[in-house]
Amino acid sequence: MSREIRWGIVGPGRIAENVVGDFALVPGARPVAVASRSADRAAAFARRHGLERAHGSYADILADPEVDVLYIATPHPQHAAIALAAIDAGKALLVEKAFTATPAGAAEVVERARARGVFVMEAMWTRFQPVVVRLRELVADGAVGEVRSVQADLGVAREYDPADRLFALELGGGALLDLGVYVVSFAQMLLGAPDTVTAVGSRFPTGADAEAALLLGYADGRSATLTTSLRYPTPGQARVFGTAGWVDVLPRFHHPDTIVLHRTGAEPETITLPPTGRGYTHELAEVTECLQAGRTESAVVPLADTLAVQAVLGQAADQLGVRHAEDPHAIVG
Repeated sequence: MSREIRWGIVGPGRIAENVVGDFALVPGARPVAVASRSADRAAAFARRHGLERAHGSYADILADPEVDVLYIATPHPQHAAIALAAIDAGKALLVEKAFTATPAGAAEVVERARARGVFVMEAMWTRFQPVVVRLRELVADGAVGEVRSVQADLGVAREYDPADRLFALELGGGALLDLGVYVVSFAQMLLGAPDTVTAVGSRFPTGADAEAALLLGYADGRSATLTTSLRYPTPGQARVFGTAGWVDVLPRFHHPDTIVLHRTGAEPETITLPPTGRGYTHELAEVTECLQAGRTESAVVPLADTLAVQAVLGQAADQLGVRHAEDPHAIVG
């Protein structure tokens, strides 16, 4: 139960640079290897972070017998192919959000993981932030009654650059997969999978989505109104409305440290619970503990939730005329 879990990192980009430092705060977790399509880039990352081995291809880290679990931090369209190959190699996975570029890609990965009994989890760090955990507890205890509606926004103003990954459709660029995944996952966490999805927005000249507003509808009248953008900034706030009050999740809601509980007829209650480290510690601990316990799914981010989120993102992309695709050739070398 307490065995050390050895981690490998696939894709030494900006997010991996942020995540790797939090391993030191996770008992039983040790990062040991990194892989990149560039051997020099992998070697430099390994030197910076004290990793034992650097692999110059993704295929090499899949064959590394000293790695138990992989953190996949490549561009979205590469996730599915790498994940499928990793599952076949018996490697557990933490896959950065968005889980895949398409709902079909997500379904294939989940089906393979379940068939092989291999642990896979989406790296949706929001669900593990201590104050979000407290929010879920309050909702479950009926603090605001029945949740009927969720609002969330997450937007930034980025100057259009067709050479930047954020605007490159073939690299999974656009607001939906980078930022929209947060607002959709937050709503799904509280309301479940919607019955209808309505999306409006615009696209950049590359075909990637620039902005989107989503209305998620439920057969019983519940709803979620969600906004995401690379074209304009937003506060990054969320609100959860119930029949007996509401909760404000203060900016930025996808990694918050403070919520304000408004119970009907009572004074507001401010609850502050900062994350440990940079905030990635909690998801890394979840994966590590699940593997130590022999589990193949997380109860906090179950695969069914990931599939539901990907379905919403896919429907929104279709309505905006955005055509995401998986990269079947992500594994090389």
